[in-house]
Amino acid sequence: MISNRSVKALILGCGVAALAGCQSAPPPPPVVVPASFTPLGVSAPYLMGDVIGGLKARSAKMKAAKIRPLSPYEVGTYMAELNSELSRQTAGIGLDILQVGGSIVVRIPATFTFDAGSAAVKATTDATLLEIARTVKTRNRTFVDVLAHTDTSGTPQVNQALSDKRAAAVATYLANHGVSRARIASHGLGESVPLYNPDTTETQKAGNRRIEIRLVPYRA
Repeated sequence: MISNRSVKALILGCGVAALAGCQSAPPPPPVVVPASFTPLGVSAPYLMGDVIGGLKARSAKMKAAKIRPLSPYEVGTYMAELNSELSRQTAGIGLDILQVGGSIVVRIPATFTFDAGSAAVKATTDATLLEIARTVKTRNRTFVDVLAHTDTSGTPQVNQALSDKRAAAVATYLANHGVSRARIASHGLGESVPLYNPDTTETQKAGNRRIEIRLVPYRA
């Protein structure tokens, strides 16, 4: 027969042993992010800076085009509605709609818009860009910056020239489909701001080849 004192001692001993086991258990290993992957995400400096060409010069063009600026009270609601429209239009087709410091960035894989080494917009992607153009045309109280990026294949000089041409091609497309030219500027960034660095696989290279349409509120 086991006494109450023996039972209590047994329970206490088990508790101490369990506690010792918990204290001696090693912590879980930290999650290691691959060193080769450098996600710029929504905090990249090039997405946080001034509009292409400078705010003063761009604002003068908007004013000359009689585009009405947003008051401080309108900006939040206006950009939220624009974000919702773009997200609804592009759902399920592989585009990213990013909110970046009060602006919106539409990130488009270059495989959607260009053949390798080409700056001619693919006819097969006309519908995608057309939907974006319709919304951007209607919501006309934003600056429209078009940015183009390449992978690291080829020389930096060739990639810079190609990205300049691709950015200009998308800007021209938007203008030809009703977006006021006073709102638009374009710039190629070549291979200078990769999402993957280095880009050694085709998946990584495809991620770096991209177009970004940055919509910045035109404020009063």
